[in-house]
Amino acid sequence: MSFSFVPEVTGGARAALFLAAAAGIQLRLLCNLLDGMLAVEGGFKSKTGELYNELPDRIADVLILVGAGYSVRDLAYGVPLGWAAAMLAVFTAYVRLLGGSLGVTQHFIGPMAKQHRMFTLTLVTLLAAGETLLDVRPWAIRVGLAIIVAGSILTAVRRTRRIAGEVVAR
Repeated sequence: MSFSFVPEVTGGARAALFLAAAAGIQLRLLCNLLDGMLAVEGGFKSKTGELYNELPDRIADVLILVGAGYSVRDLAYGVPLGWAAAMLAVFTAYVRLLGGSLGVTQHFIGPMAKQHRMFTLTLVTLLAAGETLLDVRPWAIRVGLAIIVAGSILTAVRRTRRIAGEVVAR
């Protein structure tokens, strides 16, 4: 959410919003980790657990990545990169789940699986806070989103090839 307010402020407030966004991204990953641990190791797994595990992840991917694009909406390609990163994040998850629906392994390989996307975005968000404080030309968010786009395409290709190999080997 803090990404969406970034263009409206300057200086320390802008840097603080970037820091809040980075913290929020990490909090999302922590909650996801704890949720999975409780379900599997705590014996709280339910029949609808996978459904309610995947849906919030896809919604969060879109909100976070599109939000990052809108945080640099005043810069060339910021918004389209955010949307492209979000669409490709959902697509990589779709490919993984498609493999599962075909009865083969759900591959979580990268280079831009969820944890890699969120690490990349956290890093560039921290860099963006630094850019703001140092009053230097902003580049980090756009470069990070471009890396996520390229890495997500490669991830989808790798997962598709693995799935195809397993389907053919049956």
